Amino acid sequence: MLIDIAIPGKNSMPTTRETILTALADLLNTIAHVPVLRGEVLPERVPPAGLIILRDGTPGEPDVTLSPLTYHFQHRAELEVIVQSASNRDALFDALCAQISMVISADPTLRGLCDWVEPEAPEPVDLPVEGGASLKAAIVVVVLHYTVANSTVANSLE
Repeated sequence: MLIDIAIPGKNSMPTTRETILTALADLLNTIAHVPVLRGEVLPERVPPAGLIILRDGTPGEPDVTLSPLTYHFQHRAELEVIVQSASNRDALFDALCAQISMVISADPTLRGLCDWVEPEAPEPVDLPVEGGASLKAAIVVVVLHYTVANSTVANSLE
């Protein structure tokens, strides 16, 4: 008996989770002059317009519909939103959060991949940097509502 195991990068289809997270990253990349990193550490320098780091987060426990068998996820991805400035840090941070809200509002289903995408309010903090301009940062939780037929395949860890 042969078992065919999909190896990432070798003729395998991405999971629903991965497809949706990639689409979210692509959508955020439409914000001009603001790099979007995925799952990376905070770099030593923050670009002048700010920085977004997308963390995969967790799909949580799905709600289940039995007929037909369907799993409804409310996946909580996280955006680390960071700006650094000596003078207009608050205005830069506010503008970046507004841009995130605008791009998500313009495509709240990620081209039909999600039932709904819903950002939560940020809780900003000011972080002093020794010998440099302070950072203003927040984690913005983005709830990705989506439905799949198989919870294990849709959300397996790659």
